[in-house]
Amino acid sequence: MFKALASPTRLRIFLRVADCCASDEDARCVTSEELGAPVGEIGKGVDVGAPTVSHHLKELRQAGLIHMKRAGQQVECWADPEALARLSEFFHFAASDEAALAAFAGAQDRVMGEKR
Repeated sequence: MFKALASPTRLRIFLRVADCCASDEDARCVTSEELGAPVGEIGKGVDVGAPTVSHHLKELRQAGLIHMKRAGQQVECWADPEALARLSEFFHFAASDEAALAAFAGAQDRVMGEKR
């Protein structure tokens, strides 16, 4: 999971999908109705084209972080709830370790700096 999230662009795409919903039972993501944009439009928020977004979504799916399902011409995707729980547990544990927390804060600063 961490290897897949090491790319700042992929991390931003994952956070966007995860922010939308956690499971397909709760809501569907990445459709024009829920996000206001089809999959090809997700990249506009992270300044990458549709082929690059598709590549990153594929990598996130292969890492077990998201699920994807084609519905006609639309693609629905949602964050894997178990992956979110494992990440949450890791960061909760890491937050109790001062060195790990400092490393995470540095990584977050780098991601946010690239976003600007």
